[in-house]
Amino acid sequence: AGNRHNVGFMVVDELASRWGAGRSAFRAKFGSELLQVDHRGQRVQLQKPQEYMNVSGGPVQRAMAFFRIPPSHVIVIHDEIDLPFLRLRVKVGGGHGGHNGLRSISQAIGADYLRLRVGVGRPQGAPAGTVAARERVTGHVLGDFGRSELADLPAGLSQAAMAIETILEKGATAAMNEFNRDVGQVK
Repeated sequence: AGNRHNVGFMVVDELASRWGAGRSAFRAKFGSELLQVDHRGQRVQLQKPQEYMNVSGGPVQRAMAFFRIPPSHVIVIHDEIDLPFLRLRVKVGGGHGGHNGLRSISQAIGADYLRLRVGVGRPQGAPAGTVAARERVTGHVLGDFGRSELADLPAGLSQAAMAIETILEKGATAAMNEFNRDVGQVK
């Protein structure tokens, strides 16, 4: 629960808390934990797929079909090793960048959804493209946050939640202008 690969769920939990709900308010449905909340007059479905990360597309697609949500109204919050720790990037569409959860979602619903990329940093070490480097990356994303990272994590989760709120209230472009810059980022 405390590993870097779960930072997206941590942001969803932060949103639920900010919007007056808690972890216990989520209900099991479509292979996910779902919570419907109202945020400033908008109905928002918070979703944490509970099947393997590599098959997240199925639960996302089933919820979208049930609630009749178009891909353009989906925001996926995910860990990103190519960004420094807690650096944020809002992105519309694009590839999966080797992230198997994104690959699955894109295969299920197409690639035209919003993403909030939350930096978890890249581990130092083995030369890129080697088996050792892939193993180091896997160990890094599946590992828990370090002690110093944990001290900064609450502020970073709050910043990520603000990015989602900005997307909902002002749109993706405004969120990109505000959060896709290095100034004011946590670390």
